Amino acid sequence: MITKAELQHLLSSTESSHVERTISTNDMDKFCQAICAFSNDVSGSGKNGYLIIGAHNDGKLSGLKVNDKLLLKISNIRTDGNILPQPVMNVEKFTFDHGDLLVVEVQPSEFPPVRYRGRIWVRVGPRKSLAMEAEEKILMERRLSNVHTFDAMPCLGTTIDDLDVKLIEKEYLPKAVAEEVLAENRRSIEEQLASLGFYDLRYNCPTNGAIVLFGKNPERYLHGSYIQYVRFKGKDRAGDIINEHKFAGNLCQELPKIDTFIETSIAQKRPIPVSVLREETFSKYPYWATRELLMNALMHRDYETNAPVQFYEYDDRIEVQNPGGLYGKVTPENFPNVSDYRNPFIAEAMKVLGYVNRFSRGVYRVQKELVKNGNGKAFFDFSLVTAFRVIENVSEKYLEEGFRAENAKEKPKHPRNYPSNYPGNYPRKAQEKPKKSPRKAQEKPKKNRRRNNDDYGK
Repeated sequence: MITKAELQHLLSSTESSHVERTISTNDMDKFCQAICAFSNDVSGSGKNGYLIIGAHNDGKLSGLKVNDKLLLKISNIRTDGNILPQPVMNVEKFTFDHGDLLVVEVQPSEFPPVRYRGRIWVRVGPRKSLAMEAEEKILMERRLSNVHTFDAMPCLGTTIDDLDVKLIEKEYLPKAVAEEVLAENRRSIEEQLASLGFYDLRYNCPTNGAIVLFGKNPERYLHGSYIQYVRFKGKDRAGDIINEHKFAGNLCQELPKIDTFIETSIAQKRPIPVSVLREETFSKYPYWATRELLMNALMHRDYETNAPVQFYEYDDRIEVQNPGGLYGKVTPENFPNVSDYRNPFIAEAMKVLGYVNRFSRGVYRVQKELVKNGNGKAFFDFSLVTAFRVIENVSEKYLEEGFRAENAKEKPKHPRNYPSNYPGNYPRKAQEKPKKSPRKAQEKPKKNRRRNNDDYGK
């Protein structure tokens, strides 16, 4: 991060392609456009860019007092998903005699072009504007030279005919690119996809990520590109298979199907009485949390292997296992506080399609929802080395009211806090016998008393 002495030097110099000063604290569009432009570094200088909040154009301080709310708001720009690929930035507060400064230091992206809400912003000198076609081409070529991830590499042997172009034009481009930019675009579909990182113009073929997301037959080229669901009877794989399904096809088509399958077949809901007049609904497995765990597996998996994502359901738990262990900077010690992306372009596309809400936040919300629903926290298994597994237990709240697994043999016990006068489908208590008259009370009990007791379930 920049030092205080270096910051004072920037204040005394004129604005350039690497420095922008502002006294505004609420213009989020302006801040995001500047961060996007610094990330693109269209001049190719390799220098960091600096957004200085709390200073006039002449470098004088505005008297700003930076509070925690402003610091958090600016820091959240990195992870809110509006700037894609995700910017590399640091935010720090500096205090001077005449006020505070909030400085955002932005590193040039390795995967340009970077977009803010579907638009590419660049900075030439002190001027910030939307990128022209020539500038966008420069950024595309720079990304190709920095390709390191499998999803950005060319899928050799494929052509544009291996992609579902109609699906791309209908479902993806309108969400990835601003409407007015798309309307003015006169380029071929290959050039449009290249600008998004899904086509390699050097080899004239789609990337691996494009085949996964939009391919007509992804398994033909990436043999493990599918999800295998199996419902086992019992608590291990030795049990009989009750149901199985293979989600094959490109992610753009399969993600809605997976979403619906989880909601209708996995997240089974039951009303649980909490008082005579009130019920709460609990799921066997909460929809959003289960969906998020499976989406993470698809986003972070290793697509170079022939193994699929395993989505296995047992009587007492769900296991989601994806090929590929922890990636990059992520270790068992810093998970989930540190994030890294094996497939940054697939991750970006899933965000555009609406299946990833916010980077670096999902695991925390998953754990919160699981605990609230009575499942307990998910267990993340790092011991497999070449694979990553997460275990989600069945909800105890879903089971404790008598709704046991379909193959359970024991009858459920009467719940501890269940209203005794609720007419549910639970074992009824023995009916109380009418009080005997003093005359009958003296009579000797009949011999078939035991049979009558049996009739009442005793």
